[in-house]
Amino acid sequence: MAWPWQALQLPLAILVVLVAFSDQFRRRTFISMNEETAVSQLVPQTLYYLNDQYNQESEDTYSLRIFRVLRVQRRVTDHLEYRIQVEMWRTRCLKPKFSNCAPQEGVQYKQIECYFSVYVNPWAEKYKILKKYCEDSNFPVAASREDPRTPSAQ
Repeated sequence: MAWPWQALQLPLAILVVLVAFSDQFRRRTFISMNEETAVSQLVPQTLYYLNDQYNQESEDTYSLRIFRVLRVQRRVTDHLEYRIQVEMWRTRCLKPKFSNCAPQEGVQYKQIECYFSVYVNPWAEKYKILKKYCEDSNFPVAASREDPRTPSAQ
């Protein structure tokens, strides 16, 4: 009677190993999270991609351009992910141009703050926006090249 039990041990052991491996593949192992600068490796290309994608998806007739990088974090799991927070301003240029355009002033002024989570595969030059959240941060005061969030001395 011991023989049927021994015959079932090998398939049972294989099943346990397969279940353990499948659980490991679903779980993303967190390796590291680092603060980066806007000029760190791969960040400028990622920012260019984000700016281009945002303008392609936007219904605005003018291009928006990243004028300030507020925060960049690099997260390494089973892939490379950048978490980027930027400030974008509407430019004087119509789409698709955005690279060297000056910001709008007066009534046309528009400023937004965006958070992006971006999948990056540097070897294949592949990017994919995983999360995007943008918030309009217009102020009623006429815009200038100075930071509109700082109160002016009057």
